[in-house]
Amino acid sequence: MSDRPQRADARRNAAALLDAAASVFVSAGVEAPIRDIAAAAGVGTATIYRHYPTRADLIVAVYRHQVEALAEAGPALLAEGPAPYGALARWIEVFVDFVITKQGLAAVLQSDDPCYDPLHSYFVERLVPVCTELLAAAAAAGEIRGDQDPYEPMRGVGSLCAGAGKNIRYDARRPAGLLVAGLRSSH
Repeated sequence: MSDRPQRADARRNAAALLDAAASVFVSAGVEAPIRDIAAAAGVGTATIYRHYPTRADLIVAVYRHQVEALAEAGPALLAEGPAPYGALARWIEVFVDFVITKQGLAAVLQSDDPCYDPLHSYFVERLVPVCTELLAAAAAAGEIRGDQDPYEPMRGVGSLCAGAGKNIRYDARRPAGLLVAGLRSSH
């Protein structure tokens, strides 16, 4: 593989393929046939195998793609304004969606395959700083207490999302919203 930067259309196509794979993984599991992923992405199976020779390569790429999207969402939400607390609350909603979709990957991520070992560290290294930035901005604006450890609300969301995919009556966003509301500073 070359170190040349990808063209914009190639990056969009790769993102579309990874989004389609993530969607298929959520609905049919990570063992879904590659032809189903190819159909959802509007490409041939050879295209998938050319970029991701093994299923593990595709799973790792999907996970990393989703983490990157979530990492980019934090600063973008802060920039949109108007209030840092609103950006934090919206990011937590996006984080809930990520955690729920990641549950389809849980079995492979916890497998003995060493290719998945670095993914948790990658997740922490990319997302804890984003949560830290959102919490700090909301605290600086006086919207939440300033004594927040970013790992705690992230772990809380993870716990609130456990099993959410199996229960159609449970919307993890609701208790996650309560968790974020609990961060508010009392005036």
